[in-house]
Amino acid sequence: MSVIQPAIALHGGAGTILKSSMTPEREAAYRAALCACLKAGLDILQEGGSALDAVTAAVMALEDDPLFNAGRGAVFTTDATHEMDAAIMDGARRACGAISGICGPRHPVLAARAVMERTEHVFLSGEGARRFCAETGLEIMPPEWFGTEARRAALDAEMRRRGLGLPDDGDPARKHGTVGAVACDRAGHLAAATSTGGMTAKMPGRIGDSPVIGAGTWADDATAAVSATGHGEYFIRWAVGHEIDARMRWGGQSLDRAAGDVVAELGRIGGSGGLVAIDRKGNICMPFNSPGMYRAWTDPSGQIRTAIYAPEKEGDPAPGR
Repeated sequence: MSVIQPAIALHGGAGTILKSSMTPEREAAYRAALCACLKAGLDILQEGGSALDAVTAAVMALEDDPLFNAGRGAVFTTDATHEMDAAIMDGARRACGAISGICGPRHPVLAARAVMERTEHVFLSGEGARRFCAETGLEIMPPEWFGTEARRAALDAEMRRRGLGLPDDGDPARKHGTVGAVACDRAGHLAAATSTGGMTAKMPGRIGDSPVIGAGTWADDATAAVSATGHGEYFIRWAVGHEIDARMRWGGQSLDRAAGDVVAELGRIGGSGGLVAIDRKGNICMPFNSPGMYRAWTDPSGQIRTAIYAPEKEGDPAPGR
């Protein structure tokens, strides 16, 4: 079996702070966080580890950083509670696991992986999911650990807007917060993982595309691994991950064309957002139709690159690499 140059990409959500409001200090903080989280997965790949372990590590790092809407830093529902979703998929076997509506596991992505590896099921939710997480021995944190002052302020602002009957300002940072990673290891195996706190002031019980296999999360060694971020309802309706797979598998399209066309089509019907994807040769694609998307990836030389807004076609090299 030929050895492939390992590669990894991640996103911190298409819900970026508008460029007009981004300070240099804030941008530097995001880029440093993106770099550190990508390195957590890249180190595993460079040591010969699996794509599955790499995306798990990258998403765990994103879940621990309160800058991003997953794990610690997850947004609030209208009830001022947290309901987190996550999914993971192994492209070598199409094995997958997902979990939704949970608050407790420090790392929802580990809960999703436990569903994949320790049960005969794919998707757990509700009280059964919470009980499973506790019984599985995952690290459990109290609800207050996940909330931040910034997320509370965002909830208060959105509830005031609704109470006053003001129009939606279309701020993507409120609607498109998700994290995810895709990777290709030396054996050519692919994997994807996605985790989210959902939408600020979402209705309790709402589930987006992140934990839906074939929508926000997908991986198959024959085609690609995909992790999406955006207006989840649209990504579910268009089965985005599987649609990209189908265009590659049956239409013979390249990853760039399949993923780029799907994201463009979503934009035309109101589905704002984007995704990161990788194929079995390690080619990376990161299309989005929103003002920006927090993202980091490895270039062909193995160097880490980061970008936030659309003009940054090549991305900026990470400090010290």
